[in-house]
Amino acid sequence: MAVITVENLSKNFKVKQKEKGLKGSLKSFIKPKYNIIKAVKNISFSVEKGEMIAFIGPNGAGKSTSIKMMTGILFPDSGKIDVLGFDPQKDRKKLAYEIGCVFGQKEQLWTHLTPYDNFKFFGAIYDIPEKIVEKKIKELNELFELDDFINTPVRNLSLGQRIRCEIVASLIHEPKVLFLDEPTIGLDPVVKEKIRSLIKRMNKEYKTTVVLTSHDVSDIEKLCKRVIIVNKGQIVLDDTMENLKYHYLNKKIIDAKMKEKVNLDSVEGINILKDKDYNLKIEVDLKKKNISDAIKLLNPDNIIDINISNVPLEDIISDIYKAGDK
Repeated sequence: MAVITVENLSKNFKVKQKEKGLKGSLKSFIKPKYNIIKAVKNISFSVEKGEMIAFIGPNGAGKSTSIKMMTGILFPDSGKIDVLGFDPQKDRKKLAYEIGCVFGQKEQLWTHLTPYDNFKFFGAIYDIPEKIVEKKIKELNELFELDDFINTPVRNLSLGQRIRCEIVASLIHEPKVLFLDEPTIGLDPVVKEKIRSLIKRMNKEYKTTVVLTSHDVSDIEKLCKRVIIVNKGQIVLDDTMENLKYHYLNKKIIDAKMKEKVNLDSVEGINILKDKDYNLKIEVDLKKKNISDAIKLLNPDNIIDINISNVPLEDIISDIYKAGDK
């Protein structure tokens, strides 16, 4: 069952042109000119209940505009949006009771209050009876392991602790859909992994549908089974993570330490990434050369150590972005 349906959605912005060469009062006599920026161009997709999808794209691709329209912050110029049976444009207040939002770069918590007091405050905003709020806080406190700092003012928390509390605050009213915008931005690798683990548990235990935007490929790879990539206001790819890897992972990286140097400069299907001293790193195009043939060219007797890996997902997504620019 689809909880989000987007049909032929479009949004334009009028941007005032800068007048060159005009100074002072002369500007007031000139009628301003505007450029029309097509931020979102006729996109359509749906999200099923309980899905965790990545909604990603380069800066200026239209992803933030799309999400703001799905949450009712912006209104579309054309097209239809249905989120949990609500039209965000007409039913924004009703929809607010059914969705949650976490913006990694923007605080929604009162920094002079403790997380506990913030959670109580959010419960009051959503008209939740006090007993139910207390039960929910206890439940989420255990899930997100907040005991050590739940009574510490938010301004004294680390970024990782604050993000955990931001997610908990967005879950107090038991939203059916959660929009996460860069939830791990600025966090160190250990804390990032902790946040990802907690998001997975939340999705599993509460069946919360998650729409994630992130520039961190590890967030996408470890959390989402489906990826929607937008560029220049259009969807350039909507596929499962499994298919994305299958169709685009047509290259392998071989990293080898050699006894003697090997010359592969003119070999078709092989791109030399590094050749220094006796360390060799090559990219093998599997459409032109299979791995076993590539290893034969290196001569197994000449190999001291070898590692074969996939091209990083980050590079694959970057290539898809570039394709969308053409």
